[in-house]
Amino acid sequence: MFIAFEGLDGSGSSTQSKLLAERLEKNGHAVLKTKEPTRDTHIGKIIREILQYKWKVSPRTLQLLFTADRSEHLKNTIEPALKNGQVVVTDRYFFSTIAYGAMDVEIDWLKTLCKYFRIPDITFLFKLDPQTCIKRIAGRGSDYELFEKAEKLEKIWTNYEKVVEDYENFYIIDASKTIEEISDEIWEVVKERV
Repeated sequence: MFIAFEGLDGSGSSTQSKLLAERLEKNGHAVLKTKEPTRDTHIGKIIREILQYKWKVSPRTLQLLFTADRSEHLKNTIEPALKNGQVVVTDRYFFSTIAYGAMDVEIDWLKTLCKYFRIPDITFLFKLDPQTCIKRIAGRGSDYELFEKAEKLEKIWTNYEKVVEDYENFYIIDASKTIEEISDEIWEVVKERV
């Protein structure tokens, strides 16, 4: 099974993807927990540097880098794990490319870039107002990254709403609930499928 977590920066998707992976393991499932952009590849490292303002590229170049990173991630990590019978839990997937990328690039071009990628069996999309997301990001104590501004997050959420209309297997999660409530809600969806 392939499970993706999506949402605005600060909405809690990273926390919940980690909690789900741990819960699956405690229930006897072999799990691969992963993240995009990748952290251990050259392309992923370039993307991370761009997001941290270390250097600048055009919006199309950035989205091509995300897509290249994902292509390698699928081939070398996700697909082999699925073939081995593991449950793959990813924090972000191509829906982020569409939702975030469509701020600066045509959404149809982004969908075309992503059309050959595997659709997850379940995608959890975390809904939280952008102002709360910004407060959570500030609470981390790290610098803001490229997309971490309230006005940008508002546009990104509008793009996510369009994504949900075009792809299947989405579950929208109210991310204003407690960590425990959200974790239990996710588990109720997943345990019926694994």
